[in-house]
Amino acid sequence: MAKRGPYEKGEAKRSEILHAALEIFAAEGYRGTSLRKVAAKCNLSLPGLMHYFDSKEDLLTQVLRMRDDTARARQDERTSPESYREIIRESTQTPGLVELFVSMAAAASDPAHPARAHFAERYPMLRERVAAFCRKRMDEGRMSTEIPAERLAVLLLAVADGIQLQWLIDRSTDMEQPIEDVLRLLDPARND
Repeated sequence: MAKRGPYEKGEAKRSEILHAALEIFAAEGYRGTSLRKVAAKCNLSLPGLMHYFDSKEDLLTQVLRMRDDTARARQDERTSPESYREIIRESTQTPGLVELFVSMAAAASDPAHPARAHFAERYPMLRERVAAFCRKRMDEGRMSTEIPAERLAVLLLAVADGIQLQWLIDRSTDMEQPIEDVLRLLDPARND
């Protein structure tokens, strides 16, 4: 029982660090934020902050995982097709997290990078969720059945991820419209 106390305190501090990092990256950006600022917000030194993570990349991966978990929980609460667009819309308010996502996705191509496991888990889960969304719309007659739901899921995720990269380069790019355009193209009622 004595071992549980320090473990709980360690997990609480780790959670505090992740929340602080998420908040700071969202407000100030991924590239412009020093981990020292995160440490200061948590009343830690930089070495004290890093005590809770294997590396800087591990910390950044855990921030990204928290961002995804938070978005997924919000999406579970929203069941309409609009929920996908709402999450994308919210991304425009947190450019630092979009930049973190794009940077970590690129880094995850290295099998040794800490983000590799996150993305290896993320994409199959998202593909299944989006495929279920597509199947539901297909069953309702609101989406073409010409392309299987699993392949449409890959396409929709590619559009969503790709538009984030374009938006980072040109903030006048509308991140929602491409999703809407693809859904419109796939709606048999709109194409008659």
